Amino acid sequence: MHSLLVPSIFLLLVAAAIAAPVAFAQVPPSKARCDQLIKYFDYYGQSRGEGSTDGARNMIRIGARSDCDKGDYETGIALIEKLLRDKKMGIPGPDWTR
Repeated sequence: MHSLLVPSIFLLLVAAAIAAPVAFAQVPPSKARCDQLIKYFDYYGQSRGEGSTDGARNMIRIGARSDCDKGDYETGIALIEKLLRDKKMGIPGPDWTR
């Protein structure tokens, strides 16, 4: 049992070291990423109650859309990512589509 445990742990550590940079890779700022994050917030972040100011009417979201429309993708993405974290929604990977 012990003879298999050490090589197994070693292989697991090597696999984790290889996979870690891929898992934490940043997606470069772009219009597509900006649009993707805003769509994600619009779909999952909208409250369904009456008089709601979430979703498309959220002021931070509107600011992020404005920055993205002006070509300032880095600022727009930073705003929408902060909004997603503040609402504890998580940030979708680059392959999320709706």
